[in-house]
Amino acid sequence: MKAIETVIRHPLLTEKMLIAQEKLNQYGFMVDRNANKIDIKAAIEAKFDVRVENVCTMFVKGKSKRMNTKRGLTTGKRASWKKAIVTLNKDDKIDFFQGIA
Repeated sequence: MKAIETVIRHPLLTEKMLIAQEKLNQYGFMVDRNANKIDIKAAIEAKFDVRVENVCTMFVKGKSKRMNTKRGLTTGKRASWKKAIVTLNKDDKIDFFQGIA
C-alpha cells in the first residue's frame, strides 16, 4: 500500500461535487495517476476515519492552451490527472472546513 499523502492530492470542491456531497454522499478527490481503487479506498478510510462503499476513477485529459506573447502565439498543454469519486456509507460524512472560524 502507498502512503496516504502520495495517494490523495486534494479534494475537489466544485459546485457539482458539493451537490453530490449533499444528495448522494459522494466526495471527489484528485489522486495519484498510479493509484488504484484499493489504495484510494484504504487511504480515505485511514485519513478521514469513514467507511467507503464505492470508488469510481477516471482520467481527465489536459486541455490545450494558447497564449499571445511578445514572440507571437505559443501553445501549451495542462497536465492530465486522475479523479476519484468516493461514495461513503450513509452514516459517514467528511467535513473539509472543520476548524475554520
